[in-house]
Amino acid sequence: MSPALTLAPLLAEAQAAIGRSEARLLLRQVLGCDEAWLIAHGEAPLSAEQAAQYRSLCTRRIAGEPVAYIYGSREFYGREFAVNPAVLIPRPETELLVELALARLPQGARVLDLGTGSGCIGITLAAERADLQVLLVDASTAALEVARGNAQRWAPANTTLLASHWYDAVDGACYDLIISNPPYVAEGDAHLAQGDLRFEPRSALAAGDDGLADIRHIIAGARNHLLPGGWLLFEHGYDQAEACAALLDAAGFCERVAERDLAGIVRVSGGRCG
Repeated sequence: MSPALTLAPLLAEAQAAIGRSEARLLLRQVLGCDEAWLIAHGEAPLSAEQAAQYRSLCTRRIAGEPVAYIYGSREFYGREFAVNPAVLIPRPETELLVELALARLPQGARVLDLGTGSGCIGITLAAERADLQVLLVDASTAALEVARGNAQRWAPANTTLLASHWYDAVDGACYDLIISNPPYVAEGDAHLAQGDLRFEPRSALAAGDDGLADIRHIIAGARNHLLPGGWLLFEHGYDQAEACAALLDAAGFCERVAERDLAGIVRVSGGRCG
């Protein structure tokens, strides 16, 4: 009879291949346990099925698949959001967008989250502020299914979902805030063939030859969907701040925003509708 498999040697094997934190995260997924249980049960036995499942997850990670897709979720602003290859993986720098929005939203405000993806931005706003009403918009029905599950978990009472290519299906209602993390990578950018970006939806990443096609569309239509004094805030690329400022000026936005992330890069731009 072959000896029983135990956690410790299998975990050591995985850690050598993909690193300690990811190896432990994927093992917790297979076992449905927390970190404290793993620490206390290093000699616990695993079934052959569990060991095979774990090795399969590790193989996917070794091939480069993002751990967030393998694990099925990613933390954002203190909450776990379900993700899959239909949506972008939430990034820590996008939390800046949420913070800037929360600082500007009046009581009872209406928010339009364009290109919502997993819903992490709009749902976080709704979860942080129960007084808000947030419309989550995406052209991808697969992405909206992910967002719907996240909305049901974190903010079912004050979120609504709509299938729409940007403003196309949005009615004549106006909002106190339009917020977006749109595609902003140039079509020919080499980064699209590297790292996690290889696995994320191309339609949520790339936007024309200069990466600004969707940002132009969002800015051009924003004034028709903003209340007087309402705000437009959006994330963009590390080298796009000047171009975004020029687009906002041309569209008549005032009190322009150009906020830096923790790395010192201007990551969020926007302005107020006069």
